Amino acid sequence: MTKPNKFSIFITKHPKTIVLAALILLIPSIIGYALTGVNYDILSYLPEEINSVEGEKILDETFHNASSVMLVVENFKPEDVVKLKEEISQVEYVTKVMWSDDILDITVPQSSLPSAVRKIFYSQDGNATLLLINLSCSSSSDEASQAIHDIRNIADKNCFISGMSAILTDTKELADSQAPIYIAFAIALALIVLSFTSSSWVLPLVLLTALGFAVIYNMGTNFMFGKISFITQSIAAILQLGVTMDYSVFLIDRFEEEMHHRDNRQEAMAAAVTSTFSALMGSSLTTIFGFLAMCFMKLSLGFDIGIVMAKGVVFGIITVVTVLPALVLILYKPIYRFNHKRVVPKFNGIIKFTLKHKKSFLALVLILIIPFYLAQTDVEKYYNVVSGLPHDLDSVTSLDKMKDEFNMSNSYFIIVDKDTPTGKTTSMIEEIKNVEGIETVVALGEYVGAGIPASILPYSIRQTAESGDYQMMMVNSSYETGTDKLNNQIDSINGIMEKYAPGSYLTGEGVLTKDLISVADNDFLVTSILSIAAIFILIAIVFKSVSIPFILVLMIELSIWINIGISYIMGNSISFITPTVISCVQLGATVDYAILMTTRFKEELNSGKDKLTAIKDAASSSSVSIFQSALVFFSATIGVYFICDITMIKEICALLARGSFISAVMIIVCLPPILMVLEKFISKTSYKWNTCKEVK
Repeated sequence: MTKPNKFSIFITKHPKTIVLAALILLIPSIIGYALTGVNYDILSYLPEEINSVEGEKILDETFHNASSVMLVVENFKPEDVVKLKEEISQVEYVTKVMWSDDILDITVPQSSLPSAVRKIFYSQDGNATLLLINLSCSSSSDEASQAIHDIRNIADKNCFISGMSAILTDTKELADSQAPIYIAFAIALALIVLSFTSSSWVLPLVLLTALGFAVIYNMGTNFMFGKISFITQSIAAILQLGVTMDYSVFLIDRFEEEMHHRDNRQEAMAAAVTSTFSALMGSSLTTIFGFLAMCFMKLSLGFDIGIVMAKGVVFGIITVVTVLPALVLILYKPIYRFNHKRVVPKFNGIIKFTLKHKKSFLALVLILIIPFYLAQTDVEKYYNVVSGLPHDLDSVTSLDKMKDEFNMSNSYFIIVDKDTPTGKTTSMIEEIKNVEGIETVVALGEYVGAGIPASILPYSIRQTAESGDYQMMMVNSSYETGTDKLNNQIDSINGIMEKYAPGSYLTGEGVLTKDLISVADNDFLVTSILSIAAIFILIAIVFKSVSIPFILVLMIELSIWINIGISYIMGNSISFITPTVISCVQLGATVDYAILMTTRFKEELNSGKDKLTAIKDAASSSSVSIFQSALVFFSATIGVYFICDITMIKEICALLARGSFISAVMIIVCLPPILMVLEKFISKTSYKWNTCKEVK
């Protein structure tokens, strides 16, 4: 029998004190949550030393152009556009509004404007015009959102505002409006699952309440980071719930077991807390290591998600061994007054069938490895945030207007030294104009035409293109962000810049996204290796074995490959961050299924049972726990899929839900026959694997 330690005895003797302290701690956590900022700009997580990021800093610090937006005005009158421009200029955080009247008076016909200027400010049919608006604040800031709202309030129904600031504003509002709904839906689904798979109708409410404390503590302590990404904000609570629910179920199962051997519920709970805490320290490390592997990504978004989720697991363990026991003891009577029979399927028939055909299932696993590994490496990924947003959002509609009427899908900036000879910059611009897909190049010379000095332009125009030690040009492209066409176009422009103005900067959404592709692909490889290595070493230490970690990690990795490979087979593209999240989270969270099954198999062997009986009993007993755990994880994450309209969040949760199911099936169906077939090999490569001689 487990001897309770002083810590567990204190908790069981003072449950009301524990709950009161937990409630008090909610106050600073809620305040911290309210004060934690949310960053909706994924591109801002790129490493600072990248050329495009350095260029963004120059845009902000030198040209005071932290972000730019474009306003398309249809069916316009020139005098109305001038009035609109003046009103927008008064909006807080707007530093400059540029239109054709900065070049020539509005009484001058469009046809008299220089060709380059006409292409910039007027659509091909002349029925729409474009205003370029510079903001003094970053695209993802609250100030930018406020400026976007103010501009929209000024503009009428014939005006369409586009640009990263507008897109991020709409993303923020969409995420903020839907998050409470899908979190509530996910909790409701988890509650339904727990109600049927546990032995009490009241117990699931207590479990979710205890984990709710952990979620609030975790989200509240994010205040120390200043801001977290909207991806983390959207999925952290759901993931924490799904991942740490196992710990609560484990404690309750152990408590109910101890009740048969103890004089009262306080002693039973103290013993349960003591044994549970020791067990969870080992089990939770695999999940924590999986999340912490993401912290080594060059894209700091990985650190954002990884550290918050690792912290969430720690808070989950703490609340399971403190708040949950206290709540159970306080609410003991209502919990166990409403008992019912658990609705959990039996897997004995499946286990019997797989063990009968054990070599066939081993062969099946080996056959699946190569095709699904190749499938998951070839899955199409997208890097453009806009492609994952609903098409009826104002900013997305406006972007479509830009494409249709101005043939502009992308804008980026060239920043060169101000002392670069005019002949070189002119030659560079002319060569860039000839790059396929380039619509216009906005530079001082383009405003006035060849042979006319830029000095005749108004100071406000010259200040836009020249400031400090730099001069700036804007390039407009017809290609969409994240596409091979745009990336090749950027390579061509970089080559031209290197020829005429070495050391220059090329930046903007399209360029930053191209760099994101390179960084993300490398990060996926690094995080995968780190998470596998860390969990491999941990399992090797726990089992004192070389073969067991190889078998267990391979089983979960195959589950991950099947999960991502299904997207390839179905022809679905996934976001660039999805494979990294799935590989770390699914490995860290569901390898526990394999550890549970293998641990129980070892225990049964050590009790003196033969291999067949041992694996049957181990699989039969652990399959129910694996099923319940996977079902809770599935229900929590699939709820987000049904509600959320942001494709990136939606698909991450969909693949996590699918991944938990695939991992559970692989462990319940395939692991028992593999352990059976390889038991002799495991025994030879593991220290003290079977301490009892097998019964013949």
